[in-house]
Amino acid sequence: MPAATFGFTWRHCLASSVRMGVLGLALIAGSGGAWAAGPAADASVASSASTNPESIRPYRIHVDEAQLTDLKKRIAATRWPDKETVNDVSQGVQLAQVQALVKYWGSGYDWRKAEAKLNALPEFITTIDGVDIQFIHVRSRNPNAMPLLLTHGWPGSQFEFLKTIGPLTDPVAYGGKVEDSFDVIIPSIPGHGFSGKPTELGWGPDRVAKAWDVLIKRLGYTHYVSQGGDHGSVISDALGRLNPPGLLGIHLNMPATIPPELVKPINSGDPAPVGLTEPERKAFDSLSTFFGRNAAYGAMMVTRPQTIGYLLADSPTGTAAWMYEKIAAWTDSDGQPERVLTRDEMLDDISLYWLTNAGASSSRFYWENNNNNFSAAAQNTASIKVPVAITVFPHEIYQAPKSWAQRAYPSLSYYSQVNKGGHFASWEQPQLFSEELREAFRPLRAKLSATKTAQ
Repeated sequence: MPAATFGFTWRHCLASSVRMGVLGLALIAGSGGAWAAGPAADASVASSASTNPESIRPYRIHVDEAQLTDLKKRIAATRWPDKETVNDVSQGVQLAQVQALVKYWGSGYDWRKAEAKLNALPEFITTIDGVDIQFIHVRSRNPNAMPLLLTHGWPGSQFEFLKTIGPLTDPVAYGGKVEDSFDVIIPSIPGHGFSGKPTELGWGPDRVAKAWDVLIKRLGYTHYVSQGGDHGSVISDALGRLNPPGLLGIHLNMPATIPPELVKPINSGDPAPVGLTEPERKAFDSLSTFFGRNAAYGAMMVTRPQTIGYLLADSPTGTAAWMYEKIAAWTDSDGQPERVLTRDEMLDDISLYWLTNAGASSSRFYWENNNNNFSAAAQNTASIKVPVAITVFPHEIYQAPKSWAQRAYPSLSYYSQVNKGGHFASWEQPQLFSEELREAFRPLRAKLSATKTAQ
């Protein structure tokens, strides 16, 4: 996702339970992450049981069959480019990889299975600041569970987190302890998925962060924690800066730790300065390579989101290639994402973007977030006062050194390096990701417990 510099600076819960019960929605958290939802109205975009837009309304996804038929016709009519003239991905994602993926998309993939996966979960929608926010909300059977807000990125979506819902809400079934339970809230960022598309300027990370806090409070929670990677890390940073009442802490797997004096040499492709430690040099080199060789997609989205939107709105193959390239590059898979994600999992995510026509609207988030998302100064991380936890996954775009993390986040409370996983940590390694969140947020539970006792 990162909107950042590329040779220049880019702009780069009791109350809710009662309310939901009135609407006829029964939520049952079962062992091993099984949930059942009672009947809800069926609609492609939203279902509303109330005329009040600020109410929490049940939501059920159903894409018209005509859209699926049109998708297959467009795939069949793809005009392919000629083959790359190199034997690697230096010119972009290879023809054979995209053809194999798209062939399966058109002939073997079934969106209805993805739809059923989402509809098996408690889904809702509410209107905040004039925009519909669609979200998944799964309560743990543990009444003392900690509310956890999970925010996706690009080219990700709610699908990134589905495999973590079981381990997070029912840790005992996954080798954890009941006291590590979370209630999980997974919203779609405006302009993504089944949330509404902003029609005015200003929907950047700070405004989304404010909306997330409204959502949490609207659900009846008084305290919560926030987690994010990619866009989600930027939004969680924004929440940390906002420091609203009730926010106990944040967890990041794509933190903004580049020291101010290193931003320019990294952007310029200069040699690493002398005096860096080995982890710092490795991070410097990874970032220089990223900005110098692999960030052209971001330059397009952050400067011309409308222009790239025409391609992404008209060509499913173009959409698949645009997204698959990043999934291949950023997973811990040596460029073969099928090693860690199934084709169906990747196509669930790609199909979601296509069927909601979110190419342009999701790209506009880059335009709104005209900032260097890896720069500590650009993200003003020093102003974050809540506890900050960081987990470094080995195939993230860069591995944030502990020395940089401590300097960037004065309130750093947890830092961990794990041995597998990439940019899409929760999607690739849901068990490990869940274990990291349990460990990172465990010290904050005492504060939450004390608050509940006082109430």
